[in-house]
Amino acid sequence: MQVSTGKSILNGIAIGPLRIYKKAETQTKQTSSLSPEEEWARFEEAKEKAQEQLAGLYDKALDEVGEDNAAIFEIHQMMLDDDDYLEAIKGIIDTQGATAEYATETTGENFSAAFAAMEDEYMRARATDVKDISRRVVNILTGQGDAAMQDDKPAILVADDLTPSETVQLDKSKLLGFITRYGSSNSHTAILARTMNIPALIGVDFDDSWDGQLAVLDGYNHCVYIDPAQELLTAMEEKRKADLKQESLLQGLKKKPNVTLDGREIKVYANIGNTSDVGLVLQNDAQGIGLFRSEFIYLESEDFPTEEQQFLIYKRVVETMAGKKVIIRTLDIGADKQAGYFDLAKEENPALGYRAIRICLTRKEIFKTQLRAILRASAFGTVSIMFPMIISLREVRDAKELLEECRAELKKQGIAFGEVEIGIMIETPAAVMIAEELAEEVQFFSLGTNDLTQYTLAIDRQNPKLDNFYDPHHPAVLRMIRHTVEAGHRHGCWVGICGELGADQKLTETFLRMGLDELSVSPAAILPLRKLIRSIDLSKAPET
Repeated sequence: MQVSTGKSILNGIAIGPLRIYKKAETQTKQTSSLSPEEEWARFEEAKEKAQEQLAGLYDKALDEVGEDNAAIFEIHQMMLDDDDYLEAIKGIIDTQGATAEYATETTGENFSAAFAAMEDEYMRARATDVKDISRRVVNILTGQGDAAMQDDKPAILVADDLTPSETVQLDKSKLLGFITRYGSSNSHTAILARTMNIPALIGVDFDDSWDGQLAVLDGYNHCVYIDPAQELLTAMEEKRKADLKQESLLQGLKKKPNVTLDGREIKVYANIGNTSDVGLVLQNDAQGIGLFRSEFIYLESEDFPTEEQQFLIYKRVVETMAGKKVIIRTLDIGADKQAGYFDLAKEENPALGYRAIRICLTRKEIFKTQLRAILRASAFGTVSIMFPMIISLREVRDAKELLEECRAELKKQGIAFGEVEIGIMIETPAAVMIAEELAEEVQFFSLGTNDLTQYTLAIDRQNPKLDNFYDPHHPAVLRMIRHTVEAGHRHGCWVGICGELGADQKLTETFLRMGLDELSVSPAAILPLRKLIRSIDLSKAPET
């Protein structure tokens, strides 16, 4: 028996044969017997087919992993239409008499190298994306298909790495789990694996001799057993059966209250990106929506979405939730979420730059259009508004003043709107330190622990080289959360978490003892979290 270790993306057990993922081999001729005009026409035809494929992948991802995770394929579609990318391909065709596939492959390699050399982590991540879209076009031009599992039977996939498009295209009925040599726990592919509930390991060294061998992927212990002993195989099969039984039992929690053994209740809400995620919210019996990421409405649009367009989207979600709370985070664009029509300048430190509330308060007509749409939707259910990236009282007061202007305008026009709660995201150390003052201005706080951890530890959470240093359990982060809860409660604010720490079951009891009122997590995390909450007894001293 051989044992190899890596980093687990999802706790779980997968048992079955290993299959080496064979990427399509392509032969690209450098020169063409056709004219440059004919080669460019071949490229344009292939590009259109690639766009159609990406649109299909977006729809597939939308159904399987929701709006937030599907957005990567919209980015790929935009990259295929990038002027610089297209001009580079055409230049190679025109000046070198090259084939469309050679020009595309060369441009993809050149652009990928340029992105990889950039200091900004978000731009470095685009290196993989430009390779992905270029390979797609080359495959179309050469008549090659996508990579395949090379078998009709279910298997554990083994690959150097998987792109987001490769991950979404895999037949899930044949995918037991996957193992990669490279990758980051914060990569798009890792996020997709967690969302699709697929056991996965990254950072595992392997060789071709693994192909076809029986193996156990043990996500709990961060390893894979190749040709396991019968005793181990039997134990792992029992563990896998227990996991499946556990999933079935979790469904029995639906409609039951989220109350600890000693009677403490906590709200469990869901995070969503768009209307397509609402079905998962209802399916997993969330008590409400704790984070509606409204920026995805803007990322989907080719121009600024109108008040009416936004109103109809918010109204649909609010009506579907049938009186349950819907917390809409106002526009949080900038940094790694870019829409070209905003015409945002390139920044040295985009995570610290012109983004979120900073854009809204300096481009007020954009902000007021959104606020009016949210207010109108509030006439159809229970709506709360949440402002992101707050660092000062002035920002909150300015945002509230604009909200009041919108109320006055709607009232004058005779347009109905309801009462809305006002809250803010606590995701900067500055907001934590003035939480007492901020609590006087709003009705609730929601801790964005992803950014709060990043800014507190001064660590780029997207950088795989820093995985060993990124510690969301750091005492400084937990003390900031506790301070925020206590400050909020002293001034009548309820306090929740909408970042990934909300679903971290190692901290659930800690959060309950801190007094947090709400946890908002991905829909798939709701039922396991509720089960844990119902097993905790806060009247007993915590285990040390």
